[in-house]
Amino acid sequence: MTIKSDVWIRKMARTVNMIQPFETNQVKSNAKGKVISFGTSSYGYDVRCANEFKIFTNINSSTVDPKNFDPASFVDFCGDVCIIPPNSFALARTIEYFKIPRQILTICVGKSTYARCGIIVNVTPLEPEWEGHVTLEFSNTTPLPAKIYSGEGCAQMVFFESYEVCQESYKDKEGKYLGQMGVTLPKI
Repeated sequence: MTIKSDVWIRKMARTVNMIQPFETNQVKSNAKGKVISFGTSSYGYDVRCANEFKIFTNINSSTVDPKNFDPASFVDFCGDVCIIPPNSFALARTIEYFKIPRQILTICVGKSTYARCGIIVNVTPLEPEWEGHVTLEFSNTTPLPAKIYSGEGCAQMVFFESYEVCQESYKDKEGKYLGQMGVTLPKI
């Protein structure tokens, strides 16, 4: 496998609409001032967080069960800033919609600005021929409330190209999260 550069990312965005909307360069400020950077970086793409959030709550004293997930465990919120309670988490999604080529595996890592504040971003790999908005999980590991900013950078996608094309892609398997729109809860 080889890691892909900014040149390759720009080419794929133009030729196969791999990332939509797409920022050609790294954006560090806008009309409102400084922002947590997003857009194309040297060997990745920094995604933005949309303004849709599902904030975890335990008001119903539910058990978290991935096979039978209770949507009432979340409070829906839409806004420019999401406050995650101490030692809790929220789900969000990327503004960007991805179409991953068949020979590519994409890994998501957190941005250092959030990591240095005790906010961890978790995303599973984007498999070959997966497409959709990426559901993001923000864990607040601190004993204090934490802010997540919509419209700003929140995680980096790193693209790896295989020397050979996979025998069976996510699309071939008819994966349950294929084409997801919005914040998507667990499915089985």
